[in-house]
Amino acid sequence: MTKIVTLEHEPSTVELYGRAVAALLPVVGKSGPIKADAELPDVAYKLTHVPVDLNRQQEYCRTTGLQFGAHLPLTYPFVLQFPLVMKTLVDPKFPFGAVGSVHAENTIRRFRRIENGEPLSITTQAHDLREHRKGMLIDIASRFYVGSELVGEQVGTFLSQQKTSLSGGERGPAPKDSTPPPPDAVLSVNLGQIRNYAEASGDRNPIHMSNLSAKAFGFPQAIAHGMWSAAAAIANVEAQLPDAVEYKVRFGKPILLPAKVNLYTTKVEGAGSAASGPNVAGGYDVSLLNRRKGYPHLTGTVRGL
Repeated sequence: MTKIVTLEHEPSTVELYGRAVAALLPVVGKSGPIKADAELPDVAYKLTHVPVDLNRQQEYCRTTGLQFGAHLPLTYPFVLQFPLVMKTLVDPKFPFGAVGSVHAENTIRRFRRIENGEPLSITTQAHDLREHRKGMLIDIASRFYVGSELVGEQVGTFLSQQKTSLSGGERGPAPKDSTPPPPDAVLSVNLGQIRNYAEASGDRNPIHMSNLSAKAFGFPQAIAHGMWSAAAAIANVEAQLPDAVEYKVRFGKPILLPAKVNLYTTKVEGAGSAASGPNVAGGYDVSLLNRRKGYPHLTGTVRGL
């Protein structure tokens, strides 16, 4: 039976990242491949009276282009649950290392708009460890409540790269680089902006904070957060979204800083999510592509529920 651990206060992501980096050290860190039947920590972390710092939220909106107003931006629940995700990732029984894991996909479901100041509580737990041709995937899911009302869900899918039984399977032809079509908009992002986003979001992963620290983890230079790109990709359409909505994104190659990327936004009429069925409020398909070679940094769908 899942053990629910109710935290007295929001965990410090600075402290948790310190523990995550320490876990990479020899002897202290995790070693060896992860097995598909590895045991996950049977614990859910719960945080009540979740603080919503309006100054941090305003800075989050400034760095992503989302609107700051009376309600939480669509992607902001990711920020609120992120300390609980980090708490989960640094659990000694968790099979992955927090630093070095790849945020591969993300889904946010909002069942209604959430007003700033509403008394939120969050419960977060890891589940569904599974094989992928590039390694092992795991979902970390959070649920958001106002009282007993479920107002939203958030699922992040993380990849730990290694060989698996699926690694030797047939692969389709690698997509060829090609000049992308003219974009709907061009997004510019630099290291200073991403550091401001890191401060506002609490996600201070070393791969985002400086070129030097990013190189220590195998990147040629610092990269933008995937969830920064997820927020920026819908900034110009967020106001047109329905109250109940699902936003699913898949992350491609990282955005090396500084960068300009092509944004594409396509309106989709009368398309609901798989769960909601047809003939509901439409949505958008969004993507961020490399300006020269056309490969995707992000592809996403926004649909009414």
